[in-house]
Amino acid sequence: MKMTYRELYSWGMDQLKKADIEEAALDARLLLEEVCGTDRNYLLSHGENPVTEIQNRDYTADITRRAAHVPLQHILGYQEFMGLKFKVTPDVLIPRQDTEILVEEVMRFLHDGMRILDMCTGSGCILLSLLRYSNECEGIGCDISEKALAVAEENARLLDLAADFVQSDLFENVDGKFEIIVSNPPYIPAKMIPELMEEVREHDPLTALDGGGDGLDFYRKIIKEAEKYLYSGGMLFFEIGYDQAEAVSGYMKEAGYQDITVCKDLSGLDRVVSGRMGG
Repeated sequence: MKMTYRELYSWGMDQLKKADIEEAALDARLLLEEVCGTDRNYLLSHGENPVTEIQNRDYTADITRRAAHVPLQHILGYQEFMGLKFKVTPDVLIPRQDTEILVEEVMRFLHDGMRILDMCTGSGCILLSLLRYSNECEGIGCDISEKALAVAEENARLLDLAADFVQSDLFENVDGKFEIIVSNPPYIPAKMIPELMEEVREHDPLTALDGGGDGLDFYRKIIKEAEKYLYSGGMLFFEIGYDQAEAVSGYMKEAGYQDITVCKDLSGLDRVVSGRMGG
């Protein structure tokens, strides 16, 4: 007996609830829409329509993976960010809503024609969003991971945006100067990684998470080197963990940055630190 669209959705939601998936209803609906090529209105207007055997099979496979705590985005193959669709794989950090705060903060200071460096670019979501919403800016994204850079390059192609991506251990292979340097570096203290939710701990790349003993290794390294790559008056922007604003601001002050600002996310937590290179 064939299942209806609504029955299959209900089954999927129940399976995810049993697996303690926090957003069980949402994830079950998004997976079904992806399999069936429908939108959110279909459940209300055509919920009694039968699904095909192939749709049933594919949806069952996807729900089984999600119930095993494989991230939704790895099953779908993409994530929405800043109104754009980005390809994601297990080789890159999944773009998160908190990081949109970083992009929005950079955009307050970004002018057409500027040169942007995105350090630890991952999927390229930060750099490519900035390029999409500006004119004639030049963007370079660097990452130590060759596999991550392949994803970023694919995203640039899919979005029809011109950007250069360089394999580099931080500034190792970076040339020239920039008006903007932006980074969402690894910032989880190593000892905290085993405590992260399973979707992050087991499926995000460790190199995109591990910020060293105190989570601040990459901030110290980037701040120390960035002045060589910033024009006078250029700006450095970081995404930070909720309890890292004081430390990162202090490092920037010691390095001579001015107009240091901390920006909060939608939950009221410190999320972005920025400063201007003096001179």
